[in-house]
Amino acid sequence: MTEPGSTSPLPAAPLLRVEGVRKRFGGVIALRGVDLSVLPGEVHALLGENGAGKSTLIKILSGVQGHDGGLIEIDGKPASFSSPAQSREAGVAVVYQDLSLVESLSVADNLLLGREPRNRFGFLRKRQLLAQAQAFLHAQNIALDARAMVGSLPFAYRQMTEICKALMGDVRLLILDEPTSALTDDEERILFDAIRKAAARGVGVIYVTHRLNEVFRISNRVTVFRDGQNAGTFVTADTNMRQLVGAIVGPDHAVLKAPVTEAGDVAPSHQPRETVLRLAGVSNDRLDRADLELRAGEIHGLAGLIGSGRTEILQTIFGLRPVVTGEASLDGKSLVGVDPATAIARGIALVPEDRQVQGLVLEHSIERNLTLPRLPHFSRMGWLERRPAAEQADKAMQRLRVRAPNAATAVKNLSGGNQQKVVFGKWNQPVPRVLLLDEPTVGVDVGAREEIYGVIRAAAAAGSGVLMVSSDLPELVQLCDRVSIVVDGHIVKTIARVEIGSAEDLHHLIQLSQSFEEHAA
Repeated sequence: MTEPGSTSPLPAAPLLRVEGVRKRFGGVIALRGVDLSVLPGEVHALLGENGAGKSTLIKILSGVQGHDGGLIEIDGKPASFSSPAQSREAGVAVVYQDLSLVESLSVADNLLLGREPRNRFGFLRKRQLLAQAQAFLHAQNIALDARAMVGSLPFAYRQMTEICKALMGDVRLLILDEPTSALTDDEERILFDAIRKAAARGVGVIYVTHRLNEVFRISNRVTVFRDGQNAGTFVTADTNMRQLVGAIVGPDHAVLKAPVTEAGDVAPSHQPRETVLRLAGVSNDRLDRADLELRAGEIHGLAGLIGSGRTEILQTIFGLRPVVTGEASLDGKSLVGVDPATAIARGIALVPEDRQVQGLVLEHSIERNLTLPRLPHFSRMGWLERRPAAEQADKAMQRLRVRAPNAATAVKNLSGGNQQKVVFGKWNQPVPRVLLLDEPTVGVDVGAREEIYGVIRAAAAAGSGVLMVSSDLPELVQLCDRVSIVVDGHIVKTIARVEIGSAEDLHHLIQLSQSFEEHAA
């Protein structure tokens, strides 16, 4: 097998062969005879919009669901799994977007769950378990403490724990579903090194992502699904961004009318105005004398490593963390001591990182989720007025292009991109003074991502001050008027968009700022 980007001949015999696989759910055809082949030692990217059929195929390969027709072979032998256990025994390991870790256990306990070393009496060898787990993490150059409780870890480190858990077993085929959705560039490089090491051992890797830039850095070949069918398979070195986007969304999609670039070069269509939010020397358990000014009509990015304090800045502004020292103010009035309910009443809105846990009630309808933050507005004498709530929900769905049969649809049945639009819709009316965004496009496909960018720009154009955390540096460069770099809870530098240049330039600035602060300490 060759490095990603090489055009050298690949081995002829596939590790995995999928041919003409079909799957129907009632009247909905999810897969219409898809094909896919993965070679030993190959990293094969699988792309497509939400609902294209990627997740359905993954569930079939992992034994979660059966298929209605077609052929699946592993190492040349027919394979049909009736359970995840059978799939795992055949050497198939899957890391889903929704993590399957036990948060009350340590990293080591999770990595070796079900495979714990025991003595002849059946008692757990705790020291051996910790040693095995820490040795594996060290060999993969992954900075995780095997003793740490998973529930105490930031989301990105929980995600890396899940990936390590899959890599530890006897894996023949590794399937990664959006593995870098919350990782910084440095953590992404560590992950890519781990994937390359697995591929060098002959493991075949299916790499599902919506971040197209990653495809060119890690994959050998790319297969695109669209509407449950194959839209093309490409040698990565022989294709380009526009060709992949065209295969994903179709040649006539509006996203192709604008240039497709790595970092984007779209000039802001809004004009920043007066200062709406100010932090002056704000400190608490995670922040250290943070200073920040956010202007009305501005999109202001927060960049930094995972754990640097970016999310904690948003949480402090929203009232989830206290201001211990320093001053925070909105339109000149203090935010010290406010709780989330007061923050919402004063015009502060938060789109959290984990939309399914923190941003939505999945079992509830689109309408109920959209009206939750504004219940007093839609209530009279303690009773919800359904007609105004339904009308507001219908307008929000049309404005944000939420694809669903109607507002009564349960949010759990929506794609990731449409779920995220519902989270935005909760704060759409009235227009917030400050819109806080934490990783707003995680797990969102390329078409929905552009639509969400439009929603963010529209919020700024309407006068909201937008404060945005993103580990996707090209996203920050494309959207933001200014970017502040956060290190250890302290904002060390704020740069105007015109001074940044490229995403790579921003990455270097983050690294220099981190190194300088560590040296100064």
